Amino acid sequence: MSDEEIRAGDRPLRQINREIREAVGAGRYVRVTEPLSRHNLGVALPPGGSVTFDGSVGYYCGGLNNGAEITVTRNAGWGLGEAMASGRITVDGNAAMSVGASLRGGTIHVRGNAGPRCGVAMKGGMIVVEGSVGHACGFMAHAGRVICLGDTETAAGDSLWEGEIWVAGTIRELGVDARVEEPPAEDIAEVQELLASLGIDDCGVAWKRIVSGQALWHFKSRDAQQWLMI
Repeated sequence: MSDEEIRAGDRPLRQINREIREAVGAGRYVRVTEPLSRHNLGVALPPGGSVTFDGSVGYYCGGLNNGAEITVTRNAGWGLGEAMASGRITVDGNAAMSVGASLRGGTIHVRGNAGPRCGVAMKGGMIVVEGSVGHACGFMAHAGRVICLGDTETAAGDSLWEGEIWVAGTIRELGVDARVEEPPAEDIAEVQELLASLGIDDCGVAWKRIVSGQALWHFKSRDAQQWLMI
């Protein structure tokens, strides 16, 4: 794989992204310098290449990713990997709110902490956060897993559908219609395999899995108060 360096700086965003897409489409390793925390970098990338943003990025980095490997060497703004279909995004620092919003596939790996609504409305894929996550993690997640090696804030798993939140630390407070269960051994093995592929040893964590209580799956008048709490 050949290398290509692209300078972001204050250049027009459309031109920067066009150059990144062309290089990734050609199967090149791309290093983007001077990202300057700009927004919407690396959107809608095709499969076949790898991109490193040398610094921090703003909101919606890697959105609509379709198979590229993306690395952010510092921090990321909100909406990281929004609606990603496949591929992998790695953030060496922290990520703001709504990591993996509407995620459909692939893996997002945050080595630091993630903000509120991590995994909101997920439709599939995996989000791994080595630190802690903010409130309303997994809000209305339809599928996929959020794996948190730290703690969760309030409203964890609020209005879950069939998504899951795995927590190694403390669950401060569950959201509406969420419950905690002990995951089966075969599912734990799957999570351990994923973590190992990311260079993470779970050190025999006693995992807690947050899933839907299923009370909101079918509306009943007696559950009206729960609906009003969402």
